[in-house]
Amino acid sequence: MIYITQPAVAKLQSLIEEHPEDPIVRLAIRDRDDKALIFSITLEDTVTQEDSVLDIEGLIIAIDGAYAPRLEGVTVDYDENAGFRFHHPEPPDSFKLNLIQPE
Repeated sequence: MIYITQPAVAKLQSLIEEHPEDPIVRLAIRDRDDKALIFSITLEDTVTQEDSVLDIEGLIIAIDGAYAPRLEGVTVDYDENAGFRFHHPEPPDSFKLNLIQPE
């Protein structure tokens, strides 16, 4: 399960209102190195067959199915000063050696 705080929901809804041609919120994760992750948010116009799709607070969230387990337990937050922040719990041991390589 992915969690999105109310401030993040409000900001994402605002961004979608500004860009109605891209109503899908895509969350992604990749490894920067063996100690750090890179999270991203983009707005897109469609989902793919491989996506895991969630409806959270009226937002359609798409996550590439291959990456969905890596986002398990993540909380997306938003602060006017800091922007979007991802809070990721300590990954299970099974993921520590199973790094996703950037394309």
